[in-house]
Amino acid sequence: MRIAMAAMLLLLSGCADVGYYLQSINGQLQLNAARRPVEQLMADADTPGLLKARLKRAAEIRRFASEELHLPDNGSYRAYADLKRPFVVWNVFAASEFSVEPRRWCFPVAGCVAYLGYFAKDAADAYASTLRADGFDVHVAGIPAYSTLGWFDDPLLNTFIQYPEYELARLIFHELAHQVAYVKGDSEFNESFAMAVEIAGVDRWIALHGDAVMRADAERARMRRAQFAALVLGAREELGKLYLSRLAPEAMRERKAAMFEQLRRDYAQLKQSWGGFAGYDGFFTDINNAQLASFSVYHTLLPAMQRLLAQQGGDIDAFLIEIRRLAALPKSQRDAALAGP
Repeated sequence: MRIAMAAMLLLLSGCADVGYYLQSINGQLQLNAARRPVEQLMADADTPGLLKARLKRAAEIRRFASEELHLPDNGSYRAYADLKRPFVVWNVFAASEFSVEPRRWCFPVAGCVAYLGYFAKDAADAYASTLRADGFDVHVAGIPAYSTLGWFDDPLLNTFIQYPEYELARLIFHELAHQVAYVKGDSEFNESFAMAVEIAGVDRWIALHGDAVMRADAERARMRRAQFAALVLGAREELGKLYLSRLAPEAMRERKAAMFEQLRRDYAQLKQSWGGFAGYDGFFTDINNAQLASFSVYHTLLPAMQRLLAQQGGDIDAFLIEIRRLAALPKSQRDAALAGP
């Protein structure tokens, strides 16, 4: 997940609310101030043993990311910060009442992005309320990590340090991938690329460091993730077709409500096939267009990215080179290249 680091630079741009920039700057500065080097924490007798064990494993994952996946070898994820809260930021997504495309906010440095990140939940909720008052479907998502795209050395955080090992690896690989290539205004390219890196990276990590239990757990999590993605993206496609129809607004609203209710029923069946695993229940707390739009940002181009990696024979180096080449192209050419066989 990536937050718009344009907020660090744009107080003089006059193109958005100054309060948003200030909270972004203050939040990042507070995060920076909370960092402590992992080596220092490992040597501190007051550091809890469980945290030391997790930091040690995170350090091994971080080293693997650079040595085996050839992701940036810098200060990111070599320090730790306890933010005393469950998420580092809360992202606000919005979509029009009859659209599954995310609303976008544009910044001179970062380009157009599909969400706004807030370091305090009450601030995110307040902005979400203004969007709802304007008629948008809105989704506020707690986010455990984000990338500053190399502007700062991103730390390990209490918001994800206790994740299962393969999930911790997945997150670190994903966020480091954002430092390899970032295309202004193309969130789908950026996030789908990072998703492809995290999946390939976890496969390699487990092959070298996992046991039978980890392999089984990771495969089960991946299966659920893929099945859930297919369910949600399928619903998004059908709703997109509905919104292109010429139904009157009231009839459109009725069909929209019915299709979301069907999605809930389909999820209940899928959940039953998982033996009752409830990890995706939160997605359905207040399901709407914005949630479908937020989900699509990360998955729309994932099959194309994985196909591209396969075309490179699974060679991560070659894949990263090709990604940088595509990132330099105009969007129309980039989209055409990714749409190829």
